Order: sequence, then structure tokens, then C-alpha cells
Amino acid sequence: STFGGAPDSYGDVVLPGAFVDSLVKHKREGTMPLLLWGHQHGELPIGNWIDMAEDGRGLWGKAQLDLEDPIGLRVHKALKRKSVRGLSIGYETIEKKTDPKQPGVNLLEKLDLWEVSVVNFPANRRSLVTDVKKWTDGMTPTVREFEEFLRDAGFSKSRAVTLAAACAPHLRGEPEGDVDQLAQFWAAMASASII
Repeated sequence: STFGGAPDSYGDVVLPGAFVDSLVKHKREGTMPLLLWGHQHGELPIGNWIDMAEDGRGLWGKAQLDLEDPIGLRVHKALKRKSVRGLSIGYETIEKKTDPKQPGVNLLEKLDLWEVSVVNFPANRRSLVTDVKKWTDGMTPTVREFEEFLRDAGFSKSRAVTLAAACAPHLRGEPEGDVDQLAQFWAAMASASII
């Protein structure tokens, strides 16, 4: 969910601070909003939200899809292909007011957040998945995917290329991969400021 801007397809605008009380309550209770596909409340979640907070842009979240669940796996594949990118919130309105400058537009001041769904058509067209992990635990990324991962993690292009090249034999599963190079790589990763 993004703050301010044009009303969503329901005529609502979420204001900064709208999620704070709900997120604090979830944290206090050791829960998170549910992660669903298409607001299907009668179905099991397709994974878990593992982090969620308000930032300067809106509601930010990080999730882990259940890749053993057929729907979770399909959603992950669709997200990787970018054939699906929307997010949508399920909530109860606690406090709202009508926008004095735009009759018929609701300014949502406080919400009780129940769930955040991956959807085909988000009500707020700016509510989007911004990044998808390209490989999962137990899978080996390609050299190019690993280089992109390093760049996303903050390494310079030249450093990412160098590290990915050093790991290339291992990423390709080549038996002649030099163990010393792998040890050097992990030592470099451990000393990086982002680790």
C-alpha cells in the first residue's frame, strides 16, 4: 500500500501512520498479517510475511512463499516472470475522514491490517512487488543470477563480476572447482559490510 497520491479504485487514500498501531499489535502478539493469493480468506496462506513496516512511501513488506504449496509455487513462478506483480491489503477501517478537497474520497487514517495478498489487479496501481528472489534454498543460481544478487546486495559491478567469476565453477557444479577460491569468496563475503 502506498501513501497519498490519487485515490485507489475504491476512492480511498491511505495516510502515513495508518498501519502503525496494527503492526505494533501484531508484533506484541507475535503474529503477522496473512499472506494470501487474491484475498481468498477461506484458503490457507501461500506463505508468510516475515517483515513489515511503514516507510516513507507506504507499507513495505518482505515475504516467503511456500514453494511446497502448489498455489505458492505457481505464484512464485508468475512473480519471477512478472506476469503478476500486484499487492492488495485486507483490513478493517478504524478511523477515516472524507477528503474536503475531493468529495467521495476517503482518507484512511487508522487500519487494522488482516492480510496482504498477491493479486492480478491491485486497487492501488502503485502497490507492487518490487523484487523476487530468483532461486530458493537448495538451488544453485546461474553465474549471472549470482552476479545480480551481489549487485543488489551493494557490491560494485566490478566486484560482483569478480566474485561471480571466482565462484563460476562451483555455480556450474564443475568438479574441478578450486576449494581455495571458494574459501576466499566466503572470506570476502564475511568481511563485506553488508553481511
